[in-house]
Amino acid sequence: MADQTTMSTTNGNEGVVGRLTGFGNDVFTLGELQAKLAAADLKECVDHAVTPLIAVVIGFAIFLAALPVAMLGAADVLARAAGLTPGAAMLITAAVGLAVAGGILFVFARRFTQSLQSFRRSREELVRNLSWIRTVVVYSGRDVPKRKA
Repeated sequence: MADQTTMSTTNGNEGVVGRLTGFGNDVFTLGELQAKLAAADLKECVDHAVTPLIAVVIGFAIFLAALPVAMLGAADVLARAAGLTPGAAMLITAAVGLAVAGGILFVFARRFTQSLQSFRRSREELVRNLSWIRTVVVYSGRDVPKRKA
């Protein structure tokens, strides 16, 4: 028994607890910074999306209000000019109107989705932070191999 080495459990435990506390602090700090970046990206996204969204809503409301009157008027003009029945003229007019509306919505929907690209920074930073945490957890407590010169 006299030849056995005595171990100091307090120093080892304090070292582990200190490392865990430091790691926990780093993880919480990263979480806080990630949340701040996401908030900044959300503000930027909203700033970019407000104008196109307002334009789409106003344009869509006007389009919906004027659509029945314009379509019926165009169908009547087409029926008289081409000698078509009112039903056939209304169907042709509706098809043309749907094509025009689809084009308008396609253009503004693309602009609206482009405004959401601001979250790219948050996504990239989150991936880097998670990779760092994974690396720290996997390699914690291991000896770092020495590089050969």
